[in-house]
This record gives sequence, structure tokens and C-alpha cells, in this order.
Amino acid sequence: MALYGLAVCGGKSLRMGSDKSQLQYFGIPQADRVLNILSPICDDVFLSCNSMQSAVFKNHKILADLPEYEDIGPMAALLSAFKTYPNADFLIAGCDYPYITTEVFQDFLSSVPKQSVAAAFYNADGKYEPFLAWYAKEAAPLLFDRFKNNHYSLQHFLREVNAEKYIPKSEKVMLSVDTPEVYEQVKAALNVDNEI
Repeated sequence: MALYGLAVCGGKSLRMGSDKSQLQYFGIPQADRVLNILSPICDDVFLSCNSMQSAVFKNHKILADLPEYEDIGPMAALLSAFKTYPNADFLIAGCDYPYITTEVFQDFLSSVPKQSVAAAFYNADGKYEPFLAWYAKEAAPLLFDRFKNNHYSLQHFLREVNAEKYIPKSEKVMLSVDTPEVYEQVKAALNVDNEI
């Protein structure tokens, strides 16, 4: 079974005020870093973006949101991926998680039972992280059905299928950077860590 990695950067980044996929924590844009994290564990990797971002990523292998799924939120990335590659499973990583690593994803994948339809990181608030997740190709028809019924929430989908819950050793890996203030705090913290 093919496992494709999807570095998701198609959000509007309204709270950040700039494209989160272009933020840098380790000297390269976060979109490139996420691709580097996924590459060792996936058969192929793609940048998932909206149609407006396609020009920014012209030197990358991209999976742009298909026109029929535009403006439905995060589910657009996954539906576009399954429509384009129906026989693959997808490992999804949002570009707003600076502490995620290849090793964390390896641990995550090794924890997923073979018969699962989906699995996702699970936080202390009792919520799934839909963009730190794995979706089997068997999830595709269920997601397309939800789309037809105007149900676009990946959180609700993960709950409905009782997706496997993965609780990482450090909650820090699920820290999502969504505002300039948090970005500056994380950059400062990483600089301190790198100096030790």
C-alpha cells in the first residue's frame, strides 16, 4: 500500500497575517521542513495548497485544492488528495507545528492498528489534531459522502469513525503556531534550546 505524505499549507492564515508555510524556525520555510520530515517515511510527498498559492510553490510537487472543494476548509486538502490518488493512504502534517519530527511520526505510524480507517494525534482537551493524522484509502468514500451531505469537519469525521488516538510523549509537538505572538515565543524558545 502506497503511503503519501501531505504537507498542508492551504489555510488562509488570517490570525497570523502572513503565510504560515513560509515562516522559518530552522533556517528554511516551514513548508520545506515538513516535506523533509515526511520524506523518509513516505513513498512520495506533496505540498497541499490552495489555488492562490500554486505560484509560490512552483518548484515543488504540489497538490492544489481541486475547484469543486475550494472554500470548504481543511477537508479540501484531503478530498483533493484522495480524488487524485485514490489508492494511497495519506499521512498529513500541517505546516503550523514547529516541534514535529520524523521520529514522532514514525512512532505514531507504528502505533496504528492495521485495520484502522484513520488515526490522529489527540490532545489534552479531548480533541483530535486532523492535520497530524493518517487516513487510510478506506476513509475516502466516507469523506466523499460527508462532502455530499455538506459535513466538512474533519474533527467530526475522526470522532464518528472512532479514529485511533495517539498521545505523543511530549504535548509540545501538537503546539500550533497561529499568531505572530506565538511565533515569536517559539522562535525564542528554539534559540534557547539550540544554544544549550
